[in-house]
Amino acid sequence: MKLEEQYDRIYKYLYFRLHDENIAEDLTQEAFLRFLGSRTYRDENRQLQYLYTIARNLCNQHYRDRTFEYSLDDVMDRSASDGFEQPLLQQMLLTDALQRLSPDEREMLFLRYINEVPVPVIGRLYDLSRFAVYRKLNSILKKLRNEMEKEGQDGK
Repeated sequence: MKLEEQYDRIYKYLYFRLHDENIAEDLTQEAFLRFLGSRTYRDENRQLQYLYTIARNLCNQHYRDRTFEYSLDDVMDRSASDGFEQPLLQQMLLTDALQRLSPDEREMLFLRYINEVPVPVIGRLYDLSRFAVYRKLNSILKKLRNEMEKEGQDGK
């Protein structure tokens, strides 16, 4: 694992959770400082898991007394400026469907499909077997699809 390759992914992960560029940058730097300052990371098979665990704990520490809510208005403002009605509608449906998922479900989807974290690493993060991770991801995707279809039918 090359640390340079993981820096942007950890930043995206933290930004996904926090929606604040400055805080995500600060916590990314803090995560890498803690990672490099620890001797535990030297176990080759657990470097990525350890890095994400540090980032996750820093994020949880930052928002310990606050709840996170994804702002649909932010998505609409960004998408409306593009001038594409259909992609905006799809994005709104997806955003609404994602809101119906639990924070852990959204996080697991992000880790796997946005940051491309390997399934065994996700399994160690959530204390699940890789088969349980596959089942969980499939279940979350099915739930997301059902929510989007339900929203699409209600909106017609």
